[in-house]
Amino acid sequence: MTSGVKCSDDVVSKFQEIKIGHKYKYVTYNISDDLSQIETESTVQQGSWDDFCAALPPDGCRYAVYDFDYELPDGGKRNKLIFVNWCPDSAKIKLKMLYATSKDAIKKKLVGIGNEVQATGLDELNYDEILEKISRGGKN
Repeated sequence: MTSGVKCSDDVVSKFQEIKIGHKYKYVTYNISDDLSQIETESTVQQGSWDDFCAALPPDGCRYAVYDFDYELPDGGKRNKLIFVNWCPDSAKIKLKMLYATSKDAIKKKLVGIGNEVQATGLDELNYDEILEKISRGGKN
């Protein structure tokens, strides 16, 4: 089931800037007020995982791409792009349903995502758990 919500061209453009140029630390996306398209909400050039989590609205859904940097046990540095589907329990049911049925529209446009995280609360965005998940190469 799809919602009919489309992705704006800017969504792909900002994704390419984070993917290829590492221009941003993270990009957040929302569904427009008229519920017709997914659009870029914000771009942040610097910030930690905690800063990113703090920027997520407590009562609103969002999609986001985070450029996650981490270090391997042998000292090697890596980074992976993480797609975050943020739908907190406190969001309105209609909004959660719209974001759930629109997720494929954005995921198809964002080619090259390393991992996906679906979260309904900040406890599901624990840094150490995310690090463990991405460093072992898990998709979900």
